Amino acid sequence: QVQLVESGGGLVQPGGSLRLSCAASGRTFTRYGMGWFRQAPGKEREFVGSINWSGGSTYYADSVKGRFTISRDNAKNMVYLQMNSLKPEDTAVYYCAKSIGGRGTMEYEYDSWGQGTQVTVSS
Repeated sequence: QVQLVESGGGLVQPGGSLRLSCAASGRTFTRYGMGWFRQAPGKEREFVGSINWSGGSTYYADSVKGRFTISRDNAKNMVYLQMNSLKPEDTAVYYCAKSIGGRGTMEYEYDSWGQGTQVTVSS
């Protein structure tokens, strides 16, 4: 079992930046991918991006490509989501998740989830 806790969400203006953190505890083995998902009001949970176990490979949804960056620090059991040039449509609850494998674009490819952190982009 791996427990995940997201933090760093908040209210920002369009064009602003936030960095979300995901802290892992429990059986924190390093050889697994991690992903970020988000769920906006009235919408289904959607894939944001993923990172492989070493941090050497990342994959992003088209909607955030070029603006968001995923990184990880396995020594600290941390995964990060740097969000730049934020738009109102980025408003959502953001979730960190542990991947079973692959790029992990689907919810069923993850077996552990955090509680989520709210990101609101508004003037």
